[in-house]
Amino acid sequence: MEANKPPPMKDLSIDNITENTVIINSQGDDLRLTYVMERLVTHLHDFARETRLSAKEWMAALNFLVRVGQISSDVRHEFILLSDILGLSLLVDAIDHPKPPNTTEGTVLGPFHTHEAETISNGQGMSSDPKGDPCIVICTIRSSSGSPISGVKVDIWETDSTGHYDVQYAERDGPDGRCVMNSDENGEFWFKAIVPVSYPIPHDGPVGDLLKLLKRHPWRPAHMHFMFEKAGWDHLITALYIRGDPYIESDAVFGVKSSLIVDFVPADAEIAKKYGVEQGSKVLKHDFVLVSEDETENLRDGNALKALEKLGRKVKLLNHLPVPDVD
Repeated sequence: MEANKPPPMKDLSIDNITENTVIINSQGDDLRLTYVMERLVTHLHDFARETRLSAKEWMAALNFLVRVGQISSDVRHEFILLSDILGLSLLVDAIDHPKPPNTTEGTVLGPFHTHEAETISNGQGMSSDPKGDPCIVICTIRSSSGSPISGVKVDIWETDSTGHYDVQYAERDGPDGRCVMNSDENGEFWFKAIVPVSYPIPHDGPVGDLLKLLKRHPWRPAHMHFMFEKAGWDHLITALYIRGDPYIESDAVFGVKSSLIVDFVPADAEIAKKYGVEQGSKVLKHDFVLVSEDETENLRDGNALKALEKLGRKVKLLNHLPVPDVD
């Protein structure tokens, strides 16, 4: 047999299908892809063996994934929703964007972020909902050493007062309830919005059907999304959750973290004068702490090597991602 030529793929069984699938998938030059596929196939096959997966269940799963794809669109990403309710989205974020103590934790992106939001200046509003409970949001961005970070691009988005994002309205004529801002020389940004409300994730599709079968509710606690981008700083996707919400401990997508739970406070005379709002207006104040890309890479690399060593896997890092160490 020629060197590196895979063996004949015949007479395969429960006992040898996995190793042979791994062999045939291991002919490419991309070490990371080869490793990912080897682990994926191994876990998938073990899952089928451990659950004694039936042909009927296998076909139901495939048809379910087809439905997830069919209902997805440019403004509804059902696969993200599926990832969210399975806890995968939060897991991947925690692995890829680890945070040292006393910095802002990340959470799920969700399926409703878009790239069409308008850029606004400090003090402008991002919601046109007349029924929403008005508020102002006052934020700072700083490093872990306490230095302000200017020029950070901040994407912000929330639902309207009925719990719907703008993209959920077929008749919408442009973005609403979302904006882009840039932190000023003091690392500050502030804007007018409406107080977030609880809402159900879309549950009229296959993901909703799965939740019903699992007897899980589709509700998310009231929150506002934030995404931070600046060269040299680790990309941060996070959200602020309103304390006292009835779903704060049972979020359908597992996004809530204690450090991200916040309170609205009434504007005192000083804030009212400084920001041009009425005294007693609802105010949300928060300090975001970003982590440098270098610090995140070092933390991620260390976490990866420790975790895989604990699993007994001999690996090395290639572009900060693990691959087998066969040298």
